Amino acid sequence: MHEETAGLAGDLVMVDQDLEREFETRLAESSTLAFRVAYGVLRHRQDAEDVAQEAFVKAYRSFRELRERERFRAWLVRMTWRLAIDRRRNDRRRLAREDALAGPDEVVGPTRLDIGIHEDLETRERARRLWAAIDALPDKLRIAIVLANIEEHDIGDVARLLDVPEGTVKSRLFLARQRLKELLQ
Repeated sequence: MHEETAGLAGDLVMVDQDLEREFETRLAESSTLAFRVAYGVLRHRQDAEDVAQEAFVKAYRSFRELRERERFRAWLVRMTWRLAIDRRRNDRRRLAREDALAGPDEVVGPTRLDIGIHEDLETRERARRLWAAIDALPDKLRIAIVLANIEEHDIGDVARLLDVPEGTVKSRLFLARQRLKELLQ
């Protein structure tokens, strides 16, 4: 009896090790992408790292239940995107509460532009305006524009990452560019 139990336990350990190796391999291929997606939403390095780490933990805990493992990247991107959006919403609520509690002379929260010090003022202003316009886009348009134009993924990659048809990605990119054009004029 003990031999059968030991054999089953050994099989389970092997399955867990194989699963862990597969997860580590897939995570290594996708970790930079998760950070970039989070950064595209939050535009603050430390917050993006925190969200990416949170996404990795959630992915690790749920990897066993993931049926289509070849779609890991898309799954991780969607999870990271949702977590980043949630973080941004929570930060806005917190800042609104702090602003309401702060006196009129107090300034709450630093501005978070992660732009290099050596860039000239005009380039910084242009980048600030562009990111403000991107932030004003609806979530579905924002993720499409960030993945395609900032992260430089092709239409097919964006479609796979977002789990939508290529035509939907093209439509979202068109609408996003139109709205950006309006916002930046």
